[in-house]
Amino acid sequence: MYKLTGSIKMISPTVQVSERFSKREFVVSDTNGMYPQDILFQATQDKCAILDTFQNGEQVEVSFNLRGREWTSPQGELKYFNTLEAWRLEKVGNTTMQGIPADGPSAMNIGPADSNTPFASAADDDDLPF
Repeated sequence: MYKLTGSIKMISPTVQVSERFSKREFVVSDTNGMYPQDILFQATQDKCAILDTFQNGEQVEVSFNLRGREWTSPQGELKYFNTLEAWRLEKVGNTTMQGIPADGPSAMNIGPADSNTPFASAADDDDLPF
């Protein structure tokens, strides 16, 4: 599980990708480092609606999972893609959390129904990938 605090820069409308899968993208500006970064996140399925109560410019803390996948192009070229999958959005300075069940992210189905990607556990927090 990862977290990022910043201000909402943009919230896009929900896109129905297929009959069984919808997603909604949003950008959070992180100004904590030397160079400001605009970070793209996505919410999927029922999590798309949590963005309805947020507006551009609001300070938020985003809890998310890092997801990766492999794809082979029609030309046979192998590519890899990453997605920051948001599962909770919290206004900074507000105790109201939206988008997460009381028993944590592992109780949610994030992504398409055929997704096999496991969620990060609390034990994984100390194991950085670099």
